[in-house]
Amino acid sequence: MNIGEQKVDDVLVLSPEGRLDSNTAEAFEQRVLGRIDDGEVRLVIDLSALEYISSAGLRVLLMAAKRIKSENGGMALCGLKEAIREVFEISGFLTILNIVDDMASAVAAVKGSA
Repeated sequence: MNIGEQKVDDVLVLSPEGRLDSNTAEAFEQRVLGRIDDGEVRLVIDLSALEYISSAGLRVLLMAAKRIKSENGGMALCGLKEAIREVFEISGFLTILNIVDDMASAVAAVKGSA
């Protein structure tokens, strides 16, 4: 799995590509939690290049959200394709996580939170 990374102002944007499943979740978890441990508490995860997410991937996103909340930061997800959005809806994650339509909205939502 390739994970793009960029800064938009003081917000870190991570963009996983491909599949976020049991084979790739550990590497993604290390990357995300490592960045939070480095002090990145304003985080956007752009899922527009994600083709598939499993429960292992959902777990990583939930862990990241909890860690950021404990650091008084903010996290938003954006760019969910219809199939990914369905997984979030079925699992109840649409109401748990901050999900917006596009990156600009996600960055704006996160900038005001930390």
